[in-house]
Amino acid sequence: MKKVLFLGLLFCASFSLISQDLRVEPLNWWVGMKNPNLQLLIKAKDLQGGTVSSTKAGLTVKKVTNGDSPNYLFVDLVVAPNAQAGTYPLIIKKNGKVVQTINYSLEARAKGSANRPSYSTKDVIYLITPDRFANGNPANDKVAGMRDMSLNRGALYDRHGGDLRGILDHLDYIKNMGFTAIWNMPEVENDQTLESYHGYGITDHYKIDRRFGTNEDYRELGMKTQANGMYLIKDIILNHCGSGHWWMEDMPFKDWINFGGKFTSTTHRRETVQDPHVSKYDAKLQTEGWFVPAMPDLNQKNPFMQQYIIQNTIWWIEYAHLGGLRIDTYPYSTKEFATMWSDAVLNEYPNLNMVGEEWSSNPIITSYWQRGKVNRDGYKSSLPALMDFPLQNAISEAMNENDKEWGKGLNKIYSTISNDLVYANPDNLVVFGDNHDMSRIYTQVKHDQALLKMAMTYIFTTRGIPQVFYGTEILMSNPKSSEHGEIRGDFPGGWAGDGKNAFTGANMTADEKAMQDFFKKILSWRKGAEAIHKGKLLHFGPENSGEGNGVYVYFRYTSAQKVMVVLNKNADARNIDLSHYEEILPAGAKAHNVMESTDVVFGKTLNVPAKSAQIFEIR
Repeated sequence: MKKVLFLGLLFCASFSLISQDLRVEPLNWWVGMKNPNLQLLIKAKDLQGGTVSSTKAGLTVKKVTNGDSPNYLFVDLVVAPNAQAGTYPLIIKKNGKVVQTINYSLEARAKGSANRPSYSTKDVIYLITPDRFANGNPANDKVAGMRDMSLNRGALYDRHGGDLRGILDHLDYIKNMGFTAIWNMPEVENDQTLESYHGYGITDHYKIDRRFGTNEDYRELGMKTQANGMYLIKDIILNHCGSGHWWMEDMPFKDWINFGGKFTSTTHRRETVQDPHVSKYDAKLQTEGWFVPAMPDLNQKNPFMQQYIIQNTIWWIEYAHLGGLRIDTYPYSTKEFATMWSDAVLNEYPNLNMVGEEWSSNPIITSYWQRGKVNRDGYKSSLPALMDFPLQNAISEAMNENDKEWGKGLNKIYSTISNDLVYANPDNLVVFGDNHDMSRIYTQVKHDQALLKMAMTYIFTTRGIPQVFYGTEILMSNPKSSEHGEIRGDFPGGWAGDGKNAFTGANMTADEKAMQDFFKKILSWRKGAEAIHKGKLLHFGPENSGEGNGVYVYFRYTSAQKVMVVLNKNADARNIDLSHYEEILPAGAKAHNVMESTDVVFGKTLNVPAKSAQIFEIR
């Protein structure tokens, strides 16, 4: 992927690093964007005082700004509405002499790019750790010259060799399981000394990490997921970069990184954003402090940094045919920039769904960030979706608590869902049992397969957009520790020579196959379940005693379909009184048991098997 070019550079989207003498970002742009303005970062030796001119109509130089470093120019350009795709020469002069000629590429957009569809409640997201899923190209396991040369599948925090080709090779598996969107942990370059596998320490914003593949590989993944009726979701980091980022040794401006480029820890007190009693000291440290020493905090108040991050996001959406975004550590950004960024992206792609990470079990904190929420302090967010951490926490606790205690067990789920009134759009929350930063859901439920099925049934049938961490479908867990390196384990069959292969079924246990079949069946049904995609939710609080104790019943319904879900957490079967649900369930109603593939006629009571989740389509 790396090409060394000198004068007369032809910029193509597949080239991320231009040369040691010249760097221009974004690598290219497109004609027909709604916002005609474009700002180039140009880095080369001694550009101070340089001028830039365009020699071709259609691309106009509006302004040139020198950085604090003599090696940077920021060039504001305007792309004419009638500009055609092609090469546009930009001439850099200093002291009247030409020092660089850049042949900048403006490309044609894909048909319908601006109105691209995105993931929604119809979809189920599959979260992948690329280094740990499948090794499709062993030749890129180690790349000469990179700081982290580890390759040891037995070490929790070394690289294991998974890559984009491995994901491409197994798109059929993902699709056949019933997943319709793929969210990868970040794939961009992380040329960090340690733990470079996870992707959250960016060292080049425009370059896929060579150990994962190339920019072209990533674009191929975007196009093939699209061709398969799926969406590729990119994990975006707005708040920080990696300490090994190429600009750290020569920053464009003195204030490019917060706290003068020296580590000062954030407080991690995310509630300071909403706190009406907050001190300026706490507020500053939350958004300007560094996440960890290896992740310098980007100064989002610098207008050139703002534009850089915004354009980088748009570039990847356009280049890689993305179908959505997930935003890491969303409340660590300043809220002003968060809205600026969201507005700019949605201006170009109004249908794009974007989900932010706000790891709080308090729905008041989470809901603050969703578009449409009327906040007490007047803040208006533009972010469409949030990860539903409050519900995840409730599901985990509900599966483990004693339902006979007041407010415990399944009542936790009931109470949490009852707080949906604080959200502007609870249907556009991403619901999940686990992710890459917490113990796997199978571990959370203490390796109880019945409880895992119950938790996943709830996630797949409640309001919102379900997300599944890779391997949940085959009972992957982290029994030895809560170390991230163990949680992000290798998917069996992703490496040549693996004794077990979950892609083919070879040497899998009966329990693993059964869980895989369970996922396939429920997700296949979910694809055609209108009531789950867009139906209203009606739920009935679990009773505190009697047959209804430890039983939670809820309905999803539209004018065309009605679905009843019954969760029984008890160790014994329960006969529940159906008259409790007569406001929505007619007496003598006929139904189809989805997972058992049987038809039933409801009487006065319903016998619900022990530790089970039953789904009924009311006919």
